[in-house]
Amino acid sequence: MEDRVAQARILIVDDEEDNVQVLRRILEAEGYANIHSTNRPEEARELTQELDPDLILLDIVMPRMSGQEVLRELQAMDAGALYRPVLVLTSDHSRQAQREAWAGGAKDFLTKPLSPSEVRQRVRNLLETRMLYRMLREHNEDLEDRVHARTAELEEARLQILYRLARAAEYRDDDTGQHTRRVGRAAGRIAEALDLEPSEVIRLRMAAPLHDVGKIGIPDSILLNAGKLSVSDFEVMKTHCAIGADLLSSEDVPLLGLAAEVALTHHEWWDGSGYPRGLAGEAVPLSGRIVAVADTFDALTHSRPYKPPWPVERALQELNELSGRAFDPSVVEAFRSVAEPAVEQFL
Repeated sequence: MEDRVAQARILIVDDEEDNVQVLRRILEAEGYANIHSTNRPEEARELTQELDPDLILLDIVMPRMSGQEVLRELQAMDAGALYRPVLVLTSDHSRQAQREAWAGGAKDFLTKPLSPSEVRQRVRNLLETRMLYRMLREHNEDLEDRVHARTAELEEARLQILYRLARAAEYRDDDTGQHTRRVGRAAGRIAEALDLEPSEVIRLRMAAPLHDVGKIGIPDSILLNAGKLSVSDFEVMKTHCAIGADLLSSEDVPLLGLAAEVALTHHEWWDGSGYPRGLAGEAVPLSGRIVAVADTFDALTHSRPYKPPWPVERALQELNELSGRAFDPSVVEAFRSVAEPAVEQFL
């Protein structure tokens, strides 16, 4: 991973040469050597096609062609392609500018004057995410090329990469790195209480830890926000469901298909007011309904950047109050049937 990040191709698009040189000095001091730049925003598309950069640093306010126009071109060009992060740099501090950048496909946002330490941190975070995507894509391609005799071995390796990707996302807002494991264990116990087949219980226990893998694509400025998210930031946060489902999508590996289903639906609410699709009742897959309860209980009873841990009794009361609204009442009842006699197993 370190070698991949150090060798990353970086493209700077800024009409001011002084700004380009400042960024070059910051990046070169960190050991990045494969840096390209242009002062002509209209060249950004062609250079992206030619260089295939791993990260684009893009100014917004430029003559001849704005950064927003460049973003739209890049978004159209990269549709359906491998994750390529764009870090927007601008002197416009307004919320409108940020909303437009997120809507245009930017993955992070920094305002000028730039802080070298912040540039270094954001660049590294985005490049590590890009490299994890590349590793996963390379593994997928490798999987398709291997003979059938090694399918089981390669599927295990693929799962391990995905679990690592999920842990990488998790460590950003959970210092212990245990949230995914706890959710998997709780989802399995709920499934048992609902009398699912043993094979289904095992599959859900293995798939549930990947429910938040899509958070790897959410900027730190949003994911680690200690306050209430703005409407626009919350819209960005909600995209982690679709990102996760896209990462996990697989027609040939049933376990990954189940994990994709969980990632996409674990924020759907029983009454239809959840996201991303506003499904209601039994239209929400049972896997998503189970993980929603397991995930919520764990989030409530453990620290998050925006809250301290809640006492167990308060968390159980919250699940009761949301039963029939956010959660399937039968799933809440199943959880309580196994949690109340021995809640320690979920902590």
